[in-house]
Formats: sequence, structure tokens, C-alpha cells
Amino acid sequence: MAKDKIIMARECGELVEAQAPVIVSASRSTDIPAFYADWFLHRLNMGYSAWTNPFNGVRSYVSYANTRLIVFWSKNPKPLLNKGGCLDYLSEKGVNCYIQYTLNDYVAEKLERGVILPVQERIDTFKQLVDRLGFGKVIWRFDPMMLTDTIGTEELLNKAYNIGEQLKGYTEKMVFSYADIRKYRKVQTNLTKNRINFQEIELEDMLAIAQGLSKLNNSWGYTLATCGEEITLKPYGIEKNKCIDDDLIIKYFSDDQKLMDYLGVEIIRGTLFDPEEKIIKHKNNKDKGQREFCGCIVSKDIGEYNTCPHLCEYCYANASKDSAVRNYQQHKLNPFAETIIGK
Repeated sequence: MAKDKIIMARECGELVEAQAPVIVSASRSTDIPAFYADWFLHRLNMGYSAWTNPFNGVRSYVSYANTRLIVFWSKNPKPLLNKGGCLDYLSEKGVNCYIQYTLNDYVAEKLERGVILPVQERIDTFKQLVDRLGFGKVIWRFDPMMLTDTIGTEELLNKAYNIGEQLKGYTEKMVFSYADIRKYRKVQTNLTKNRINFQEIELEDMLAIAQGLSKLNNSWGYTLATCGEEITLKPYGIEKNKCIDDDLIIKYFSDDQKLMDYLGVEIIRGTLFDPEEKIIKHKNNKDKGQREFCGCIVSKDIGEYNTCPHLCEYCYANASKDSAVRNYQQHKLNPFAETIIGK
């Protein structure tokens, strides 16, 4: 048996083999905090959930017995703040977390019809989460950067400026990516079907946006970073991001020895005679299963595609809006099932 596998008992009593990840991603595939927070809380209490491989349809099990860190991804993580909710549970159990918070402004263009909260309320939620979790543990994502017949580079930068100004003192990083429409046929199909007059972002657009963000950052002072992009933007002071990030984990959760041992990290604390702390990484944790230019370290994603009711026009995680709505309705019929879609 692989070292990250265990034998566990399902609710029905059946013994099954399960993955037992130390780091859980919740989730790149769907918005668990916005729509499935109660399901996830229940599954954490039960100690496991089930997951269906999107490529071969094989069902497998994920145990939370060894989990030391959860990375949330969301456009509306407000339900995490509910009393007795996920954040309370994780705090009680001593499990770490941080949040990748996608905070865009495509309201006028109706590119994110299912994101129902106004931009200002989403900004307020961001600040509440920082107050709860601590500075640095909520990362701002403006993702993706998208151009249409009504959004040029200047308009896009204005949208980023209006949010970035209000997040000063609440985040240390802004992460972004460029909408890559040619690469994802279903994205192009969805945009065309819904009469969105998109524009593919060309190299000159990428550089103009990067230059504009760099200028804005003279006021912000954030770390700017791209997600999964091939292009190098170092001349503009822009890094390549790791969204599941061992450096961030070491920075904020180094007191969790089990997490440090998993990462192969040795921390030599400073002394009176040598006060500088030394961090030694003994292994490479890069996730080879992700896209070529993704910098993330290994984690287990527990979400499933075709389940996000945000119904964003540029979404790559839903094959169609109908499939996402259908699966969400099925979830609501059995909201605490082993799988996210109620089966």
C-alpha cells in the first residue's frame, strides 16, 4: 500500500482503501465555500469524502485523518465565517488553512452571473476573513484578466485599481492569470454561445496589463504573481505563483511539526550567537500532475467538475451551465452524501 493510503471504514461499515492527504485543496474544480460549505463540514466530521475521477469515472475515497492544511478557493467564501462552520471546526481541531479568494469586478459585463454579492460586500468579506485568519492567509486573485468589446486594458486596470486600493493592509499578494480562450475549446464555445464578444489576449496586451499593474503596485506594495502562465514578467516585478505554496506554509504554519515533516522542511531556530533562522528544504514537493507552468506543490483536490453554480462565462471547470445546475440540484437532494453531487 502506498504510504499516503490507509484502510478506513465508510458510514455503511465497509472497509475501503483511501487516500489520506496532508494537504487538501478545496477546490480548483468548484467553489466549495460558496455552495458546499455545509457538505464539507459534514464530511470533515465524518472523516472522509468520496471523489470521482473526471477522466475514467472511477470512484475513490479521501480520508482526512492525516490532514494538516486545507487550501480553500472561492469567489464567495463568506459561508466559511458562519458560526459553527468550517473555520470554527478547523480552529477547534488545530487544522491550518488559507484562502485563495478570487475577487474580480465583471458585474457590468455579466461575466459572473452567479456571483450574486456586490463587489463592496465581497471586499468586506475579504477583510473579515483576514481579521479572522490573520494577515497573509487570504490571497487576492484577480483571475482571469479578460478582454471583451467593452473591456480594454485601461478598463481592466481600473477594475483592478478599485479593488486593490481597498485591500491595502489586508493582503500581501495579488495573483492573476490571462484568459486563455484558444486553449480551452469548451470555454470558447460557452462564450460564443452566450454572445460574449471576447478578445484573445495577445502578447502586447499581456505586457500592457503587466506594465499597468506594476505602476499601480507603486502604491499598493503587493507581491504580484501570475498563475500558470508561461510568459515571464520579471522585468515588471511580477513573479510566477505557487497557489499551493510551501513557502507560504513555512512562513505561517512552521509551528506545525507534522506539516513541516511532510514537506521535508528543517527549521534551525536562531540562537543568541547566531540569531538568523535557517530553513532547509530536503525534498521537492512540486505537483507533477498539474499544468506545465503550475508551481503548486502536491495536494489532493476534493472537488468535482461540472458542479459550480457561479456559471461564469469563461469557466473551464463546467462543460456546460446545464450540467453544473443539474449536478447542484442533485446535491441538494442529498446534501450530506459521500460525494459532492449527492451520490
